[in-house]
Amino acid sequence: MGAKEIVAFLTHLAVEKKVSSATQRLAYSALLFLYRTVLGRDLKGLDAHVRAKRTRVVPVVMSRAEVREVILRVNGQNKLIATLLYGCGLRLIECLRVRIKDLDWERNQLCVRQGKGRRDRFTTLPASARPALEQHIERLRAQHRADLRAGYRGVTLPDALERKLGTASRDWSWQWLFPASKLSRDPRSNELRRHHLHESAPQRAIRRAAVAAGLNKRVTTHTFRHSFATHLLENGTDIRTVQELLGHRDLKTTMLYTHVTKSGPFGVKSPADDL
Repeated sequence: MGAKEIVAFLTHLAVEKKVSSATQRLAYSALLFLYRTVLGRDLKGLDAHVRAKRTRVVPVVMSRAEVREVILRVNGQNKLIATLLYGCGLRLIECLRVRIKDLDWERNQLCVRQGKGRRDRFTTLPASARPALEQHIERLRAQHRADLRAGYRGVTLPDALERKLGTASRDWSWQWLFPASKLSRDPRSNELRRHHLHESAPQRAIRRAAVAAGLNKRVTTHTFRHSFATHLLENGTDIRTVQELLGHRDLKTTMLYTHVTKSGPFGVKSPADDL
């Protein structure tokens, strides 16, 4: 099969299967990779396919009471993760990649390293989470000492820092804030290392908590980030500040949250309320 069949398949996805534009782009990218990288064939004319329409989806947002009810029903370190997702406006993978050195209690801020678009940023760190986080960190410190006594080779460092910083991978400050419960073998070096927690654990815990709380909306880990932005805007926080905290490149992305504030889209009161 060649370009003709690929164009027909991509058009079929959009016209008959009614997939989203993101799903169609994923299929397009996968096929490009297969032909160019695996098969070594450069195809022409793939832009002739019918493109799926992009739809604008309003984010699901929880009220403050709903956020509280969900967090109350999550246990252990997943409770801390849920608190930081909401209190800092983090994406799940950003939260799981936080290292001990990224916490700054003096300034009440958290540094997000290599977020979306490989950009670093600072966001607010909830002071209310400090006691639970300090207890969690003390448990991690004891675990880290035990790992070192057992010949632990340290965490994986980003990019070329493993080579530049030498033994930094075993330093306390570089350890994950939410490490996995077991050591795993690094496929590149074949050494035992401790990776950060897998995304599936907090995802399952938060889904179960939302069901137990009786929420009639689809709650995911990302819903906490949506709620963080919306509640800041409702509190009167400047939208440019919210953009910086979320790490959005374009203000239009942040503007989406003005549609779901507590007082209705754009803060407009319905005229029916005056009847």
